[in-house]
Amino acid sequence: MLKNSIIILVIALCSLQCFAANDGLRVTAENTLNIPRASETITLQFKELQKHLKSPAAERIVVREHPSGERIASQVIDIDLDGTADELIFQADFKAKESKDFSVEVSEDPLRKAFKSKVFGRFVPERKDDFAWENDRIAFRMYGPELQRTKVHGLTSSGIDVWCKRVDYLIIDKWYKMGDDYYHEDRGEGADFYSTGPGRGCGGTGIWQDGKLYVSENYVSWKVIANGPVRTIFELTYKPWDVEGQKISEVKRIILDAGQNLNRFESTFNTSDKEKEITFAVGIAKHEETAIVSLNKKAGISRVWEPMKKGAGSLGCGVVVEPTKVVDIVEADEQVFLIAKATPGKSAAYYAGAGWSKSGDFTNVLDWDDYLKQFAQRLQSPLKITLISQN
Repeated sequence: MLKNSIIILVIALCSLQCFAANDGLRVTAENTLNIPRASETITLQFKELQKHLKSPAAERIVVREHPSGERIASQVIDIDLDGTADELIFQADFKAKESKDFSVEVSEDPLRKAFKSKVFGRFVPERKDDFAWENDRIAFRMYGPELQRTKVHGLTSSGIDVWCKRVDYLIIDKWYKMGDDYYHEDRGEGADFYSTGPGRGCGGTGIWQDGKLYVSENYVSWKVIANGPVRTIFELTYKPWDVEGQKISEVKRIILDAGQNLNRFESTFNTSDKEKEITFAVGIAKHEETAIVSLNKKAGISRVWEPMKKGAGSLGCGVVVEPTKVVDIVEADEQVFLIAKATPGKSAAYYAGAGWSKSGDFTNVLDWDDYLKQFAQRLQSPLKITLISQN
């Protein structure tokens, strides 16, 4: 028994010493806020890694938490799909005012463990060209051209649909395989209770001009950029639509990380007049008279909390925008619109998503408000990152 204990101790000491001595990059991440940060994504530029690591091939990168040496899930992303790695991302939880250390290394093990993905997105041709995506907390979908062409029950909408989840594993493929009748009823995993219709749903956009909203039709093309294990990224392209005689088109890049309820949307609007600013709106639908609405222009947050039908709990939808970009927040046509400015040809970022009362993450509207408030705080005060070469 004593002999076994000594062996275990020697192995543990060797593991720590090898970890400390291993060539690589030391990363310190500091939470400067007095609030915790769960599933916080740390992003490192690959060009920066090349300054500190020898031959940092994307498939060989390993991230470990210090001082334990435990390997954690990471993802290398080629943002522009040119065949060259651009970013390395990984996640960690932080307590208020907590700092954590990590090590980024180049592994020599060709059989290193692959981590199970917590995010997923795909084109769904078997369901009228939907594009659906999810993580371990929530799921969404948007509508494609085939649904718009369908003679019976066709729908023209660039709004965002929400699928409620009460499980942390991926469900999109299973639910689509089982069909519409299956995923509109909660069978223990959640369901599609949300009604999008032709409105903005939970975070759809439109052009706001003279107090009126002008919206696109369904997306016409799609492109997947990254698909886990930490982040999914894809783009949807919309053909030009008329805004009081001017044609405007949109490319919408959507980014969802594991552990988050809000997506990052990057909308690039293109017009013939590239010098004129565009005013766009991010909308949230109100389905029930009992919906609780909160509008906070100063914080850049709009929110709706309302009951789902059939006793399926309540759903909160929220939008967060950088406060300096906010023009106004208004209610019109049974929707809430957060209005902001965009420059033609340049992406305008906003965050939108949902939280369900039966997911286990949110109990009531106060929980949802706290989540949105802290999400906005985290955006304003990102982690402080320090890189130290260990070579």
